Amino acid sequence: MTLRLYDSLTREVRDFVPLVDGKAGIYLCGATVQGVPHIGHIRSGVAFDVLRRWLIAKGLDVAFVRNVTDIDDKILRKAAEAGRPWWEWAATHEREFTRAYDALGVLPPSAEPRATGFITQMVDYMERMIERGHAYAAAGDVYFSVRSLQTYGELSRQKVDDVQQGETLAEGKRDPLDFTLWKAAKPGEPSWPSPWGDGRPGWHLECSAMATSYLGAQFDIHCGGRDLVFPHHENEIAQAHGAGDAFANYWLHNGWVTMSGEKMSKSLGNVVAIPNLLRQYRAVELRHYLGSAHYRTLQEYSAGALSEAATAYGRIESFVQRTVERAGYVPAGDWTVAFASAMDDDLNVPAALAEVHGAVRAGNAALESGDLDEARRLAGAVRAMTSILGVDPLDPHWVTENAGDGQAMDALGVLVQAELERRAAARAEKNWAEADASRDRLHAAGIEVTDGADGSAWTLKKPRPPDQPAGLRTQLGPRQ
Repeated sequence: MTLRLYDSLTREVRDFVPLVDGKAGIYLCGATVQGVPHIGHIRSGVAFDVLRRWLIAKGLDVAFVRNVTDIDDKILRKAAEAGRPWWEWAATHEREFTRAYDALGVLPPSAEPRATGFITQMVDYMERMIERGHAYAAAGDVYFSVRSLQTYGELSRQKVDDVQQGETLAEGKRDPLDFTLWKAAKPGEPSWPSPWGDGRPGWHLECSAMATSYLGAQFDIHCGGRDLVFPHHENEIAQAHGAGDAFANYWLHNGWVTMSGEKMSKSLGNVVAIPNLLRQYRAVELRHYLGSAHYRTLQEYSAGALSEAATAYGRIESFVQRTVERAGYVPAGDWTVAFASAMDDDLNVPAALAEVHGAVRAGNAALESGDLDEARRLAGAVRAMTSILGVDPLDPHWVTENAGDGQAMDALGVLVQAELERRAAARAEKNWAEADASRDRLHAAGIEVTDGADGSAWTLKKPRPPDQPAGLRTQLGPRQ
């Protein structure tokens, strides 16, 4: 089977053919570390972690580069407003992003370059663009000449005359269409030396320089959020082509996370921070939620939708754990043909999850009938499929998350077992009101009960509020 991916540049689903057989180079636009990460930021990390895992499963050696923008107008402004050094502000929030990625089981990148560590490469890139007639220096700034590149606008499908960069017409700027590569130093701002005077890079320049430094002048896949198509990715392409590099062969973009139909953003005040959510849900449940939609679709956030996703994951987890309890350890097995077909169809995760849940239903039926060999085989298939999606219930990352304190768990087990016995007695007496009340007490404490022919099993989960508390709304800003 051939993996087919939707290329945002050609607007077509294309067969994925790597430049070098058996290898794949991927660049993902990472965070501008101006604040605490929210789910809109982290969705791209989860979506393209699934891509990476699937490529690895298909036998490719994947080089995965995800950058960090640690110098930017917004970082400088927010640090100044907080009365903190810009570098400390950036480093603090970079760690927050790392914690969020790690918590959600996103594989560490092969390299994670910071913009401030690539000034030399960016200067070299600008020199190459100037030599080729695609950039010019003026009053200590350096600009890219948009009209010099005939293919400008090919990604965003904009006519050149309609382009608006969102920049002011500064001294020496020849055309309002042109965008800034290098900003001359201003009093009180950080700066680095360059042939055109001290200054700092514009936002777009860093990614072209870092991607090609690690992955070469031409590489396989460039990823990022849909909001980055213009101007960021359009300008990345322009810079690379202006410097003489072929750049990315495929462009993949994930959809936004929305709330009430609007993209999460600081200006709308509708963002939900990862640390807040992780106080309400387990990280594996949040990962499952963010990764369950097709990566190109808009994903509407609500507390109810997240709770439904958590419950759906609980069914997967419960089946695997019950199988281990009855049949012994379950090694990862083989995914189904239909699962692989779904993943090869532009990472169709919803269809892939349908296969997972089909295996779970069949496996539960096998457990009920006592066919432990079949249940174990199906649980192995579930492990194989959920591993690609990053949510294998027996992955050490999630087992560690769920382990808790051993002594506390032992004590809890005694109390839960006593409650289950009271519930079983109530059911035997057909006292359904008391049985339901017992189950509700357990559920309120974060205990999920699964009834089977061999009795009731329980799983510890974090309590989930029925509605999103006001504290989950924050004013933290989005990736720009």
